[in-house]
Amino acid sequence: METLLIVVISLLAVMALTQAVRIFEISSKIKGGDNDVKINDKDNNTQGWLLILFLVFFFGAFAWMVMEYMEVTLPVSASTHGKDIDSLWNISMGVILVAFLVTQPLLFGFAFMFRGRKTRKATYMEHNNKLELFWTGIPAVVLAGLILYGLTTWTNVMNPENTEEPMVIELYAKQFGWTARYSGEDNTLGFANVRLIEGANVLGVDANDKFAKDDVITSELHLPKDRPVLLKFRSQDVIHSAYLPHFRVQMNCVPGTETQFQFTPDITTAEMRNDPEVIEKVKRVNALRAERGEDPWEFDYVLLCNKICGSAHYNMQLKVVVESQDEFDKWMKEQQTFAEML
Repeated sequence: METLLIVVISLLAVMALTQAVRIFEISSKIKGGDNDVKINDKDNNTQGWLLILFLVFFFGAFAWMVMEYMEVTLPVSASTHGKDIDSLWNISMGVILVAFLVTQPLLFGFAFMFRGRKTRKATYMEHNNKLELFWTGIPAVVLAGLILYGLTTWTNVMNPENTEEPMVIELYAKQFGWTARYSGEDNTLGFANVRLIEGANVLGVDANDKFAKDDVITSELHLPKDRPVLLKFRSQDVIHSAYLPHFRVQMNCVPGTETQFQFTPDITTAEMRNDPEVIEKVKRVNALRAERGEDPWEFDYVLLCNKICGSAHYNMQLKVVVESQDEFDKWMKEQQTFAEML
């Protein structure tokens, strides 16, 4: 109701403004006034220099934002394919930055150089084939190159070459949390369906499926370093988006279907905590938390939901730990299998 009132009030305000302008025009005609605005060289010079001042301010603000916010960007990728994703991002942003730094001074510079003067008359030019070829051909070639590079990167990411069989893990999403299910020693997930959810069986795993007996259900996601992982995604209720920012992984979780993404983590949690960039990030965060009287924060990988899936969407996250194979095996031995949970 509040949104409807805002829309109605906005429409009424626009209508009132339109009528006010119309009344002003009619009254001017009745009075015989001259609505033509007289512009002289002084006004044009003033507007031209204001454009140049705005250009300086514009670039100054851009430089400030780069220096201010670059430190809050993601650290180095913690997966093998993430390096390719970062390269694609860096090249794309580099092209955009070059275009920005070239076109904006030209835009404001031409507006300043060719501002109106009494001693100069504008030249009418209907068409110029060379200019058309220049400003359509070059962007087309650059964009085609970016698209081809992007498609190649995407194909390599989604179809990795494996030297070993990936470990299969299911990530189950529901409002508002995540649950991980490991495929056990047989590396095959047991059948599961939301219609089978009952009591302690919160994932709807089929207890009669032989492949489900050794499945392991956990509230944390532990991954061994340098081992391929095939994540399979399910959703119980609405569309969620599994987002592992430090691994450059994102995939939608769609009710009624199964999606998947494969990657190989190559930096452990302990190694990432010792990264100089992460150390500085943790210091900045803990300085802010100290001002608020909050406990210190320690860096961890995290699984987030990147879809606005409801009121507690912001709190839908799961801790991710990357460790050595020995540490992972030790942790896995401490977990209960699905058969032991029943």
